[in-house]
Amino acid sequence: MILLVGGTSETALLALALADAGYEVLVSTATDVPLDVGTHPNILRRIGVLDREGMLRLAIQHDIRLIVDASHPYAVAARKNARQTASELSIPYLSWIRPAVLAENESVIFRANHKSAAETACSFGVPVLLTTGSRHLVPYVVAAERAGVKLVVRVLSHPGSFEACRAAGVREENIVAGRGPFSVEDNLAVMQRFNIGVIVTKDSGVAGGVLEKIEAARIHGCPVVVVRRPKESTGSTFSDVEELVAAVRNASSGSRR
Repeated sequence: MILLVGGTSETALLALALADAGYEVLVSTATDVPLDVGTHPNILRRIGVLDREGMLRLAIQHDIRLIVDASHPYAVAARKNARQTASELSIPYLSWIRPAVLAENESVIFRANHKSAAETACSFGVPVLLTTGSRHLVPYVVAAERAGVKLVVRVLSHPGSFEACRAAGVREENIVAGRGPFSVEDNLAVMQRFNIGVIVTKDSGVAGGVLEKIEAARIHGCPVVVVRRPKESTGSTFSDVEELVAAVRNASSGSRR
């Protein structure tokens, strides 16, 4: 059986491609977000955050022979756990990575981490729209309070996201809930509603809706601060479904277990 560590919108597509190729696939996602894989007999799903020990137990329990890591490009801990699990079990590890779409010469401000991004965004002295999710909220709350600016946070419409916002001290009236990717019009509506002066995002690739954010910011006339992607680890990485399935076939030597 293949363990597919999900976390991106391509998870369902990858699961179906592997299942249609004859492999049994266990899809693991941290949250219970919708995953449209129908009732394919080769696909199982489990939900919940896994630490390294939990992922190792899961892999042993289900006799996992190969791991496909489709967690978010910024999910450093999840990717590390998946790599270590594969290493400990001496099984192949293949990584699905969305290609980045923003280059250094883009009209955006790159920052190495959330603390630096928060300080830069809040230094403009205008309302900030944070679109990096419900993790790493504290640096932005701290920077916004220090600078005396409004912080608006757009997060997934999920109880866990709301709890993270409350724990970090984000005001309820400044929480925008929804499930992306969002269109240019969606982004503009939020920017206009809150009189946003700067936006913070990640380079989550085309599927993550980053280009729509950039275009909306251009139209609205506000700068964009981008948290730089973590450095990718060495290993086999893919961004094409057919190439990934072929690599799985080669790595598993024809086994369909």
